[in-house]
Amino acid sequence: MELGNRMLRALLSGLGRKGGTRGWAFSSWQPYLPLAGLLSATEVVSHWTAVFEKRGIPEAQASSEYIVAHVLGAKTELVEWVLKEVTQSSCPMGAQGGPLILEVGCGSGAISLSLLSQLPQSRVIAVDKGEAAICLTQENAQRLQLLDRIQIVPLDVTLEGSWSHLLPWGPMDLVVSNPPYIFHQDMEQLAPEIRSYEDPVALDGGEEGMDIITHILALAPWLLKDSGSIFLEVDPRHPELVGSWLQSRPDLSLDLVAVRKDFCGRPRFLHIRRSGPQCGCLMEA
Repeated sequence: MELGNRMLRALLSGLGRKGGTRGWAFSSWQPYLPLAGLLSATEVVSHWTAVFEKRGIPEAQASSEYIVAHVLGAKTELVEWVLKEVTQSSCPMGAQGGPLILEVGCGSGAISLSLLSQLPQSRVIAVDKGEAAICLTQENAQRLQLLDRIQIVPLDVTLEGSWSHLLPWGPMDLVVSNPPYIFHQDMEQLAPEIRSYEDPVALDGGEEGMDIITHILALAPWLLKDSGSIFLEVDPRHPELVGSWLQSRPDLSLDLVAVRKDFCGRPRFLHIRRSGPQCGCLMEA
């Protein structure tokens, strides 16, 4: 922890010098960072991964990536992408003049509440099957005075017919999710502290990390407006897997239209758009 704090101080002390994120000066950190000159985020991650590995710190690369992402504010790449798409969209939004957004697996409510705060006319339906997540999102929404624009619903999207509980709010403009996407075989490789304190259900995405992702995509015909969008955070192996899965399900009328990389250059964010008319309800189909 102390090394991580020192790394944060080093990064923060250099931010903004000689050209922003590419101009980090670490003159007071020669024992830890002998590399002189300008450094990219990827180079900083590589250096600190090596330092962490040498010191026996678990999850060396993941730890260094998280810290650099924290300093850069990169944890909100997904939110920023959604905001950009919404502000640049020429399509008419919900009745309130802003988008109606569904977040699947709201957790603490960070994504939903960030979008609400940046899109004053938007409304959010936030769902999660965990009682603790529902309570935490409620508390955070109340603290931020956003309760009037968010509906927080206990819901398990893997249960048959669960989508019907969302119909009273009308068709959605956007679906956003950071779902469980870790490949099941990778769960044992997680650091002990993660396995001890994180709910495995919130991490384990099944054999190929696709279990919840495919449930979300299968709900699209019933919940999304025509030309509505789905934004997902995924594993770097998922863009190809999701693309293949969508090709095998032409009935869903969903197209993978864009893939974005994280600050280390890995494909981690998907934009999927609905191209057909919204279905009425499952019984009618």
